[in-house]
Amino acid sequence: MAYTYSQVTASNGVVLHTIKTSPNSVYMKALPGGSTIANQSTDGINGSFFDFSSSALLTIAVNNDVPVGGSKGSYGSGYENAKYARGTLVWDSREGEFSVQVVSSAASLAVVNRHQYWAQGGISMGLNNESGWAAQADKENMPNRTGNAERAGLVYNTGKNIWLVVTNTKCSAAQFRSAIKEKVGSGTLVNGIFLDGSGSAQMRAGTPKATGDSRKVFSMVALR
Repeated sequence: MAYTYSQVTASNGVVLHTIKTSPNSVYMKALPGGSTIANQSTDGINGSFFDFSSSALLTIAVNNDVPVGGSKGSYGSGYENAKYARGTLVWDSREGEFSVQVVSSAASLAVVNRHQYWAQGGISMGLNNESGWAAQADKENMPNRTGNAERAGLVYNTGKNIWLVVTNTKCSAAQFRSAIKEKVGSGTLVNGIFLDGSGSAQMRAGTPKATGDSRKVFSMVALR
């Protein structure tokens, strides 16, 4: 697998761990029974929001229209953004295009071929919407947007690269977003999503680089 790992510190003090790679090297992976990312043999970062008690995936996690955690009709399978329409990062491999689409179900995603895409649900980052991104994040029911917490996200640029980004610096969503805009993509970023944060913000890039609080998570954005 080809990727570039970097650790950078933004002017606001937020330390970012980043993996830059091709979207064709990315896939969504379920972690049945739960696992830390550090204990995986696969590199990547934490993925969907999940229910601690049931391990149900609460945001979309699909490969080629197949949810990673069960069947399309089952709760917690990764085919739906539970309760809320939420920002979902889509790589349409047939079209060769990224998008962030606000949907409740993967069935509503606009893609050229439903068997040639992946999608990960989260919260819209709105990198091109300085005045409105926070209101949109609140509309999507982002947990703890203004509090200090560890954070994770996915962003992409005009060159069709994707960055998997984690910080174990406790910061607000605005500070995390600002650090990404400053330090990732050299001004070429287009958009992205926030992923699950707090102790779930974990990354593995060869050896563990960001561990959160070492809690178990139930899905990841993984690298081939």
